[in-house]
Amino acid sequence: MRPATIAALPFRPCVGVMLVNAEGRVFVGQRIDRDQDAWQMPQGGIDAGEDARAAALRELLEETGITEDKVDIVAQTEEPLRYDLPTEVVPHIWGGRFRGQAQFWVLMRFHGDERDINIATAHPEFSAWKWIEPSELPGAIVPFKRHVYEQVLERLGPLI
Repeated sequence: MRPATIAALPFRPCVGVMLVNAEGRVFVGQRIDRDQDAWQMPQGGIDAGEDARAAALRELLEETGITEDKVDIVAQTEEPLRYDLPTEVVPHIWGGRFRGQAQFWVLMRFHGDERDINIATAHPEFSAWKWIEPSELPGAIVPFKRHVYEQVLERLGPLI
């Protein structure tokens, strides 16, 4: 695809979850589909007719096994944070229909037990998981998403 064609594509409506534990550390999962370290917070598309909070709870369950009764929603970004995919990747993801993602981010406080976390879901996305310090987030993510993680920290970090 040509750069001008990619630039004209829309952003995929998406949601991300900043899940924090009682110690103020953030959940990240190691992407199962990468051959290098690529840790990220849970995220995924917003289905038609779904709001960001409902999508965040669904994605959290689908990716971590954590049920809604084990979290409290603290806050949500007022507008989506956008990132562009690398141009060479666009034709191979989501059928080449999107240039990147527009993500609402939802901060949730986890009050469950680590036994409530199960990444061996029906369609696993993570091969491992851990809790990290919020300041470690930008360095854990793939470079093209780094600025989004910095914005998430700026907007939701003070509420941790």
